[in-house]
Amino acid sequence: MTSVTETVPTRTYGSLRAAWIPLAALCLAFFVEMVDNTLLTIALPTIGRDLGSGTTALQWVTGAYSLTFGGLLLTAGSAADRLGRRRVLLYGLAAFGLISLLVVFVHSAGELIALRAALGVAAAAMAPITNSLVFRLFDDEQLRMRAMTIMIVVGMSGFILGPLLGGTALAHVSWEWLLVVNAPIALIAWIGVRMGVAADRPEDLTGDRLDLPGAVLSIATIGLACYMLTSGVEFGWASIVTLGCAVGAVLALVGFIWHERRASQPMLDLTIFRSGTVRGASIAQIGTSIAMAGVMFGLILHFQYAYGWSPVKAGLANLPMIITMIAATPISEGLARKYGHRIACLVGAVLLGGSLAGLAWAVDHGYLPIAIFMVTLTIGLRTVMTICAVALVAAMPENRTSIGTALNDTAQEVGTSVGTAVVGTLIAALVTVSLPAGVWSNELVTSFFHGERVTYAILAVIVGLVAGFGAMTLTDSHETEEPH
Repeated sequence: MTSVTETVPTRTYGSLRAAWIPLAALCLAFFVEMVDNTLLTIALPTIGRDLGSGTTALQWVTGAYSLTFGGLLLTAGSAADRLGRRRVLLYGLAAFGLISLLVVFVHSAGELIALRAALGVAAAAMAPITNSLVFRLFDDEQLRMRAMTIMIVVGMSGFILGPLLGGTALAHVSWEWLLVVNAPIALIAWIGVRMGVAADRPEDLTGDRLDLPGAVLSIATIGLACYMLTSGVEFGWASIVTLGCAVGAVLALVGFIWHERRASQPMLDLTIFRSGTVRGASIAQIGTSIAMAGVMFGLILHFQYAYGWSPVKAGLANLPMIITMIAATPISEGLARKYGHRIACLVGAVLLGGSLAGLAWAVDHGYLPIAIFMVTLTIGLRTVMTICAVALVAAMPENRTSIGTALNDTAQEVGTSVGTAVVGTLIAALVTVSLPAGVWSNELVTSFFHGERVTYAILAVIVGLVAGFGAMTLTDSHETEEPH
């Protein structure tokens, strides 16, 4: 029982309308952490000029957030099960807002990268918890699934809306305000969660200790693997730094697996991967995030540098993805109902690979063909990401749904880190390490188009294989995330 002085509700809700305050607050928290993944993407050219940064540094402005976010998601989910989900989320929201305000003191690329990494830590305390708390709002399974659908659409839309919102803001304010605005948004979400989400009960928590060695090893694995890609361009692929990162990443991964198998209270119970659905959905989610992050990073540079568009115009150029993300719900649900999860996700994987291959051709044929392939790419993203998220959570035991959402988010953030690293590295290697200010020469634009063609062709193969392999292990379930 909760204390009689507790001001938050202790009951569940009988409808989405009745739960509008906590549901809106959780959606807002999820939105701000997802939009922050891409909000600064549109400002990368401006940041590069203001701070004197090259492509490698700009890559880490976005990659540092994804790195710490993805590396700490499982740890945050584990901590929430011990300290309280609502409590950890409130701490995360407070930290996210306060850290965002520190951007006014940033004067170098290194300082901005450190700030972004700190924001990733705070966001990690929010993402898996916002999703798992949705299940606490309702007893009815159909209401839970409807609420989860809303959360997924809000989060994915936030990821894509980032450049548009950022581009519009840059027309009126400096890029620092793109982070300062996080503070009032986080405050509103904090108030909504405090008012509408029931306090954690001691009997719902576990006394297991946190798996800190597992957290350190997972972060080391992801961080060294991503840095290996950038160091290959800076120091050479056969350099001691690059080879050292490669060896370190492998050793950290081996150490993580060894530790998790031996630990009595592991951060991630590896036996859950015996389920083909858990294994396949996680792998497919990595593939979709590689595609999304790679395209978002590459096209922002394309629109602003190769085309010379303003940040606002470059942001508006993403409208096909935003509109399709919302409008594609009937397509993904229809595919799942008619053909089952496996076939639906295979169709999505084909759309992803084919769209990336199409972008490789379209980059020097004008905006219209690029927009067309942005639409087909988004249909593939919406189909694979939503079906896999629902399938993954459904495959977990009832008392492990928070781990399921954390695993889903971790897979997506790993893919985001890899996608950003691959595109940033290939553009730096094939085109230029430094991003020149002003109008690009025809020769540089031609070189950039060539770099994009190679990059998207490579991504088409990687994403098609990864997402397709993951989809193959799903079941033929026809269940969708939103019952009617």
